[in-house]
Amino acid sequence: MTDQRIAGAPISWGVCEVPGWGFQLPPSRVLAEMRDVGMAATELGPDGFLPAEPGAMAEVLSRHHLQAVGGFTPLLLHVAGHDPVPEVEKLLQAYAATGSDVLVLSAVSGLDGYDTRPALDDAGWLTLLTNLDRLTDLAAEHGVRAVLHPHVGTMVENGEEVQRVLDGSSIALCLDTGHLLIGGTDPAELTRQAPHRIAHAHLKDVDARLAGQVQSGRRTYTEAVGEGMYRPLGQGDVDIEAIIGHLRGHGYDGWYVLEQDTILTEEPRGEGPLTDVRASLEHLHTLLRR
Repeated sequence: MTDQRIAGAPISWGVCEVPGWGFQLPPSRVLAEMRDVGMAATELGPDGFLPAEPGAMAEVLSRHHLQAVGGFTPLLLHVAGHDPVPEVEKLLQAYAATGSDVLVLSAVSGLDGYDTRPALDDAGWLTLLTNLDRLTDLAAEHGVRAVLHPHVGTMVENGEEVQRVLDGSSIALCLDTGHLLIGGTDPAELTRQAPHRIAHAHLKDVDARLAGQVQSGRRTYTEAVGEGMYRPLGQGDVDIEAIIGHLRGHGYDGWYVLEQDTILTEEPRGEGPLTDVRASLEHLHTLLRR
């Protein structure tokens, strides 16, 4: 395992698609700091972070000597009258221009943010699972691997919902170690039980005390993120070492994306988020050398 399979994500620098999330750093700083800390690749970030035109997007990444991985794509997948295919077809043009190879799908609720979500009935589930298979096939036609990202505040959040996706569709999973834990799934146990379905990994550590407050409703997801629920790898309560061991033991050859969801209240003075990113990267290197 080399640095070539370790990637960064703009959310570690507070760059997020949620309106009003916090101070948004420009790509010039985020991408330069990724490269300076030793990363060779990045996820693309939310709409508006990089230029929309595929050629211009590729040029920005090339200028910073970063490979594109693909990225987090929030889509409405459970509404029968809404077809996500045209949006993904357009996105895949940018993937072709940048060499991106992983389409990270998230089944959003249709509401702003991730603090609440509606319940999904059987008809909604059928639509969701059908769309996941459609998008898996569409991405494969373009040489891209589609994965589903279980995520707090989306239609696939908890363990029962993750299992329903595994049983009812062919899509692979993005193993987001933080969102799974907050949603009530042990990410190490899921990695042990279904390593063959995991094709992409978002590695983040979590303060279990704050995660428990989100689960019980005492904190919203956004409040907990702002209070530091996500921690550098090795400084929280996720068993990252066991997860890496399970993945490597089953021949995992996908990306390890370092993510520590962050909310900035102002432009950082000094290093800012880079300090935590560096700590996570050093911890991951230690685990991969074992």
